Amino acid sequence: MAIIRPFKAIRPIKELGEKIAALPYDVMNSDEARDRVKDNPYSFLHVDKAEVDLPEEIDVYDDRVYEKAKENLDKMIDDGLYIEDTKPNYYIYRQVMNGRSQTGLVACASIDDYTNNIIKKHELTREEKEIDRINHVYKCEAHTGPIFLTYRENKGISNIVNEWIKKEPIYDFKADDGIIHTVWIIDDEETVNRLQNLFKTVKYLYIADGHHRSASAVKVGHIKRAEKESYTGEEEFNFFLSISYPDSELEVLDYNRTVKDLNGLSKDDFLSKVKENFEVTESKEQVKPKEKHTFGMYLEDQWYLLKAKNEIFNPDDPVDRLDVSILQNSLLKPILGIDDPRKSKRIKFIGGIRGLNELERRAKTDMKVSFSMYPTTIEDIMAIADSGKIMPPKSTWFEPKPRSGLFIHKF
Repeated sequence: MAIIRPFKAIRPIKELGEKIAALPYDVMNSDEARDRVKDNPYSFLHVDKAEVDLPEEIDVYDDRVYEKAKENLDKMIDDGLYIEDTKPNYYIYRQVMNGRSQTGLVACASIDDYTNNIIKKHELTREEKEIDRINHVYKCEAHTGPIFLTYRENKGISNIVNEWIKKEPIYDFKADDGIIHTVWIIDDEETVNRLQNLFKTVKYLYIADGHHRSASAVKVGHIKRAEKESYTGEEEFNFFLSISYPDSELEVLDYNRTVKDLNGLSKDDFLSKVKENFEVTESKEQVKPKEKHTFGMYLEDQWYLLKAKNEIFNPDDPVDRLDVSILQNSLLKPILGIDDPRKSKRIKFIGGIRGLNELERRAKTDMKVSFSMYPTTIEDIMAIADSGKIMPPKSTWFEPKPRSGLFIHKF
């Protein structure tokens, strides 16, 4: 049984929703964030990447960055840029990118559901990234970026959402990247109760994106429990900000690879080794894989279509049969010497949103060979999470990404 609880959102006043809403903190570096805020004093990056308001040489993990985040958040609230709803509500958040919509329910998920594996994970987390968000959340006493959850579609929930979006939204704007953001508030008590009961029939939630933020939110919750002599479990720190999407609403994009060199091999020797595990065909056009177990490869101004031979993977193992696993286990590691893609400086990962031209550009400039991937599916993610296994790094890329700053959960 999943707990998805309504909450009193602190949210922008209507006329500033578009100016405040910002891309997630982890999709850009500090220089990019500084550039984005220079003409926008309202941007939520002043909170999520508060180093933008400090000297450029400052370490992004310096305590002063977290102090500045709290100062900026408190000032935005005190200055009336935000309002707080007077009772717990659900919120519907829809994004439209390239004509395709993605609609989810904004609410709070339970840290106990995370601990008890009602909320399932499929990625490992890195300690330094967890510590960063722990410090940020703890200092701000707020969850400022929603966790991206998914679940197997429940028609009762979907029917309510589909009816509600016929009403007047509280925000509706097109961002500078062309993505349309629309938000509705579900403030009818009967509907709120119906939704809460319907989620009790949802067996599991799955983290689609935001493993570090969710792990950090849970750890802050446990810190707050330890600081409190007694707690009921109903305090707001027992819950974290999330957006829950039915699986039918989500689309996973490809997450492509590019490698700096051929590991000392000549082009001919490299291709010969690749052909041991893959059927290799030259292509006169760019290769965007159309089915699982196929890959595009760009090397020295030539595209190739690679098709994995059946004997190189286990079709019954949800991790081994992933395309990212096949490429890693049968090409990147044994041929190109990429033993640990998390640590290797010879490999870079490029989100599918950047397109195949970016793979070509990198192979012609600072890299040597690029690979285009078929996207991992939502079904793959759920199968791996259900089996208790972990996906290889950089397996999924979700677009569009929910904006931060539209909803704040204070605890």
